[in-house]
Amino acid sequence: MIDEKLFQRVARRIDSYRKAMIELQTALSAVPAIGPENGGEGELMKAKLLEARLAKMGFPETIRFDAHDDRVPSKIRPNLVVKIKGRKPQFVWIITHLDVVPPGELNLWSGSPYKAYVKNGKIFGRGVEDNQQDMVASIFAAKALLDEGITSHYSIGLGFVADEETSGKKGLYHLVNSPDNPIGKKDLIVIPDSGNPQGTLIEITEKSMLWLRFKTRGKQCHGSNPHLGKNAFVAASHLVIELARLKSFFPKTDRLFDPPQSTFEPTKKEFNVENINTIPGEDVFYMDCRVLPCYRLTDVMKKIRQIAGKIEKRFGVRIEITPVHYLQSPKATPADAPVVLALKEAVKTVYGVKPFAGGVGAGTLAAYLRKQNYQAAVWSKTNQTAHQPDEHCPIANMTGNAKVFAYLFLRE
Repeated sequence: MIDEKLFQRVARRIDSYRKAMIELQTALSAVPAIGPENGGEGELMKAKLLEARLAKMGFPETIRFDAHDDRVPSKIRPNLVVKIKGRKPQFVWIITHLDVVPPGELNLWSGSPYKAYVKNGKIFGRGVEDNQQDMVASIFAAKALLDEGITSHYSIGLGFVADEETSGKKGLYHLVNSPDNPIGKKDLIVIPDSGNPQGTLIEITEKSMLWLRFKTRGKQCHGSNPHLGKNAFVAASHLVIELARLKSFFPKTDRLFDPPQSTFEPTKKEFNVENINTIPGEDVFYMDCRVLPCYRLTDVMKKIRQIAGKIEKRFGVRIEITPVHYLQSPKATPADAPVVLALKEAVKTVYGVKPFAGGVGAGTLAAYLRKQNYQAAVWSKTNQTAHQPDEHCPIANMTGNAKVFAYLFLRE
C-alpha cells in the first residue's frame, strides 16, 4: 500500500536531480577504488569524498565501520552507513559497494576509464554501473524524501561497503559481524548489484562460487633439450582440457538460472619464463567455477583432484590446487519474502514490467547475508556492462532505479 500522490511528488523530485546525479557519478569515477588483490590502494579516498558529499547534501552523519587491512597504505577498508529514521523502526536497506575492478586493456576504452562522460543518454566510465549507478540512485532516492520533508514509512538505511569485488571480508562481512551491526533480521534488504536490462529479475539465489589456483611444478631446462626437463606449461595445458570434462560430471540444469547449468571456465594465466628457448618448470593458471546449489563444492573439489592426479602421473609433474574463493550457496531467499513482494510491486509501478524471482551465476553480497539467515534480494535494472571496457549506465536506469528505491521507502 502506498500514497500514490506522495510517490509522484518524490518521483518528480528525483527527475529534477538528473544533472546532480551525473555530477556525482563523475566525481566518484575520478577516484579509483581498487582493492589490494588487484593492485590498488583501497576505497578510503572514495569513501571520504562520499562522506563529504552526503554531509553537504543534508544527510545525517555517516557511521563508519572500518576494517583494518595492512595491505593498503591507509591500513583502512572503510564501510559507511547512513540511517534516516522513519515511522517504523524496521529498515529498508539499499547496500552498494565502493570498490571497482581495474580497467583492463586501456586500448579497448574509448576514453579514460576514470574520466566519466555522457553520450547518447548514457554515462561511460569504470564503476558507473558497477556499482555507482545504484549507489547514486539510492542516495538521491533518500534525498528526495528529505527535500520534500517526507518521513518515510520504513526507516531508511544506506550502506556503502568495501571489498565486494574480491572477498567481502573487509566489507559487508566485517559490517555484519561488528558488535554494533545495524542490519536487523526483519529488515528489508536490497543488494542492487545484479539484474537484467528489462528490470524483471529479482535474484533470490546464486550458484556456489569456486575460484581455484593451479600451480604445476615440473623441471626447467633448455628448449633444445626438452627430454631433460618436464614442461609445466604443457602439463597445465592438458589439465585445462581435461577440466572441461567437469561439465559432464555435474550435468544438471536449473531454470532459475541463466545459463541453467554449472560452468567451469579457465581464466587468468600467470607469466612463466622470460625467454622463448626455456622450458618452463612452473606454470600457474586459475579457474572460475559457478556451481548449481544442488551440488556440494566438496564433491567438485574431489573430482578436480582426481583429474589433476591423472595429469601428474602422465607428465611426471606435481599440481598444487589452492582455493582462492570458496562459497557454498546458502539457502535461497523465499520467493514470497516481504522484500521480494515489495520489489515486485515497486518495479511494476515504476517500469511497467512483470518481475520474477530467479537465480544468477555471479556472486553478490546477498549470499553472505543469506548464510547469516537474512532475507536479502538482489535487483537492479542494468545493461550488464560491468567489468567491460566502455562500461556504462543509462541515465534513465539511474533515475528509474531511484524511484524504485523511493517506492520501497514509502510503501506501508
